[in-house]
Amino acid sequence: MNTALTSEQINYKGFLFDIMLYIAVMFLIREVYFSQLPFIANGLMWSFSTLIIALWRMNARNITWKGLGLRKPENLLITSLVTIGILIAIPILIIVFQQIQNLLPINLSPDTSSQDAVSKFGDLKENWIHFFTIIPFILLQSALEELLDRGFLINWFERLFSKTSFATSIAVLLQAIIFGFRHSYDISERSITVGIIGLVMGIAYVKFGRNLWPLIIAHCILNTMSMVGKV
Repeated sequence: MNTALTSEQINYKGFLFDIMLYIAVMFLIREVYFSQLPFIANGLMWSFSTLIIALWRMNARNITWKGLGLRKPENLLITSLVTIGILIAIPILIIVFQQIQNLLPINLSPDTSSQDAVSKFGDLKENWIHFFTIIPFILLQSALEELLDRGFLINWFERLFSKTSFATSIAVLLQAIIFGFRHSYDISERSITVGIIGLVMGIAYVKFGRNLWPLIIAHCILNTMSMVGKV
């Protein structure tokens, strides 16, 4: 991957501070859980808290969401093809990972996300009313994750490591690791699978024009399909 950084003056200590603050809030806010609220409400509270930090630091660096990729796609056909490519690449890589896992003597904690779905989202079995009630919030959460994990984190890591020739590669890899770990807080099938999703999204972001819309659309489709499978 070729870094897309310009020759702007980089405040390394400033971006290091931003990232440390951002990651600290990202993880610490998850220690706050209101049991009287549904899981998705807590999840949105966590994401919006992290978004506030991102907006604060973006304003301090004079960087906009448009500059990070939240802008109208220049070509709808390319946007559609990138979205489709993401949706094809993710299951293929997950299957490859599963096959490799079966061949190697590696014991990872199993992915229990399907079993945990009822406690998180309620019983969706044959309950389409509940599905359509929560799906808008699922889609909002999907969009927020792309803004924060791909839009913000990749660009901030790039600026932090901009003195290296592998700044973009490091940025894509680190955000994928954080994305995966944040979903399970361990090294398990779940964290690696989600990390693969983050890796594909990150590569698509830097390779195809740094526009966030294909990623947001693909993420929304993936999560919608996952929720439909629970109905």
